[in-house]
Amino acid sequence: MTPLQKVLAETARYEHPLFRFSAREREGAVELVIELKDGSLGMHTYFAPVHERELEHPQFPWEFQRYLYACMHDYLVEMFARTPQMRETTR
Repeated sequence: MTPLQKVLAETARYEHPLFRFSAREREGAVELVIELKDGSLGMHTYFAPVHERELEHPQFPWEFQRYLYACMHDYLVEMFARTPQMRETTR
């Protein structure tokens, strides 16, 4: 099984009402792809590299789940339109 097939097989085990999970090859590496099912919201697609050490880990399914959840968290945070840490622009 190729690294891409391994990640695709793992993403197929997950279903979420808001997100679609997949993977792709990019520049000789595998990337996890997370996107919103509702494309009308205009949100970007989240890409995260799946490192070789994660692919070769003896507990890959658990490592992948930890990584997937961390990526989902990061993606959700990136969706904020405004936070107190963002600078207000004056016009």
